[in-house]
Amino acid sequence: MKKIEFEEKLLSEIEADIEIVIVINKNFDQRFTDANKDLLLKIGFKGEQDEVALLPEKNKLFVGASSIEAKDIRSASAVAVRALQNTEYKTAKMAIYLNHPDCTSVVRAQAEGLLLGGYKFDKYKSKKSKSGLKSVTLSIEEYNGYEVNIPAISRAIKKAKISAEATNFTRDIVNTPPDDVYPKIMAKIAKDLAKDGKLECKVLGEKELKKEGMNALLAVARASRHKPKLIHLSYKPKNPKAVVSIIGKGLTYDSGGLSLKPSDFMVTMKLDKSGASAVFGVMKALKELNLNIEVHGFVGAVENMIGGDAYKPDDVLKAKNGKTIEVRNTDAEGRLVLADVLCYAQEQVKADYIFDLATLTGACVVGLGQYTSGVMGNSDDPVNRVLYAGNILSGEMVTKLDFNRFLRKTLESKIADICNISNSRYGGAITAGMFLSEFIDEHHKDKWAHIDIAGPAFVEHEWGENPSGASGAGVRMMIRLLEKLDRGEEHKTSNDE
Repeated sequence: MKKIEFEEKLLSEIEADIEIVIVINKNFDQRFTDANKDLLLKIGFKGEQDEVALLPEKNKLFVGASSIEAKDIRSASAVAVRALQNTEYKTAKMAIYLNHPDCTSVVRAQAEGLLLGGYKFDKYKSKKSKSGLKSVTLSIEEYNGYEVNIPAISRAIKKAKISAEATNFTRDIVNTPPDDVYPKIMAKIAKDLAKDGKLECKVLGEKELKKEGMNALLAVARASRHKPKLIHLSYKPKNPKAVVSIIGKGLTYDSGGLSLKPSDFMVTMKLDKSGASAVFGVMKALKELNLNIEVHGFVGAVENMIGGDAYKPDDVLKAKNGKTIEVRNTDAEGRLVLADVLCYAQEQVKADYIFDLATLTGACVVGLGQYTSGVMGNSDDPVNRVLYAGNILSGEMVTKLDFNRFLRKTLESKIADICNISNSRYGGAITAGMFLSEFIDEHHKDKWAHIDIAGPAFVEHEWGENPSGASGAGVRMMIRLLEKLDRGEEHKTSNDE
């Protein structure tokens, strides 16, 4: 499902094959539901969050939402579209949903959910399904009967389209197998994004990386037939309110290197480029949002393989900032790539904020589960911005993980400045973040946050607005964070999200 329209018409005036109705908080007496209450109760529909009931004789689909908050409406809208994917219904209509007459965050979430829920990745299917929804038309009628601010609603839906399309763009990259997306192709994707002139693109190859002294990144790439690339995309408005750098881990495939992953852990490791792919998604959205924030996206695109030239446990690598790293595990490669890219990014751009996105540690998934990202840093400000943009604005779940000096000691090396893994099996997500903090300079020390998206980036079942496979984790969250910076707001809810 790729098309959403907003029409200044009543539901009765819109022609469509089916109507989608959200039942809020199990209230069967609500507007749009009351006439079908008895029938819904008869078939056992309780109105639980994301529960669906199709009444084909009425050409209506009902879906439950626990509340009229954005996160619940986004998920319910996505589930409704997904429920119609294998049906003959081609067009649908819906009322719009607001939880306050002056706030459009819920209708934005509704539109996002419709587009996110309609995502399919069938590129490699020899027979592609032709069934399912093609479009949804949103009516001027509103669930609570509020008077609708048409320009504000139109803006919200436009932003929803941009963020959802950027997320689906990211999902496509992550879902594509490693033989079809490798560092050279990542560079091509970036160059294609910049073709219209709205972004600038610079790509460093192996020779330039050697000149830059990016020996940690180069070591990880050494055994692959695909040469590494460092990609720098820039969005530069004339008089920006702030400058932000976003760094993405771009392991197009991770075998674990000589510290080889078990075979079942290697499956789905195309996901290790999720951070880099999210950077591309954010930069795509920026071209259309026209925010007055200067944004630089940096990606280290590398493949971690085995071979006679592979880097080894016991090697000592010298990073771009001169720090030496004792390698104790070649499967802790993402932090080596990020260390050099972070150094390069800080050298190239003096930013007000730096955020890195990475599928960095299994420990983060163990600690937080599959659906939640971990955020950490040296200062509350950038961390809190991520928490707010994730949990409140975008519906992406994020939890703070605190650094502490005792865990820092577990990274100490007898022969180098630092080890690439901890000497303890505990606190692995935090020690990985603390390793990265060693490559943040004094100017940016309190302006940086690390976001470990290892859990939600790729999950092999449907959840909420996310399909099986790549979720596009980090894209909507970073878009909302940048929008909030553009408005110059602190941590408070806007009337026009």
